[in-house]
This record gives sequence, structure tokens and C-alpha cells, in this order.
Amino acid sequence: MKSKGVDGFTWQIGYGAFSVSSSKIEVVSTYIIHQKQHHKITSFKDEVENFMKKYHISEYDAEYFWV
Repeated sequence: MKSKGVDGFTWQIGYGAFSVSSSKIEVVSTYIIHQKQHHKITSFKDEVENFMKKYHISEYDAEYFWV
């Protein structure tokens, strides 16, 4: 399934949802554009785990994250 207006986008098994402040739209857009290069340096798993630590989210079931 291709998303309208986004070349190379495909759906994956599972998903995550995060809200973003309207003041951070440019930051998030830039991240998305450079995400492929970013994940050559930092794995998605490391990124999510760092995010959880940064925002003090200690209760989550890792089994559902890394299937």
C-alpha cells in the first residue's frame, strides 16, 4: 500500500504513535527526511530505548516492541 504523496513509503507489521507539538513540526519533518541515514548510525531499537529513558517511561513491554 503506497501512501499518497510519499515516495517509497510502505506499511510495516506493527506501529507506534506519538504526539508532536506543533512547534516541533519542522524538527520532526527533518528527522523523517533523514531517517534512513540516521538509522545507519543509531538503530531504531536504540533510538526507542533512549527515547523511553529520556522521557522517564519505565513501564512498557519490550516483547511488543521487538517482535
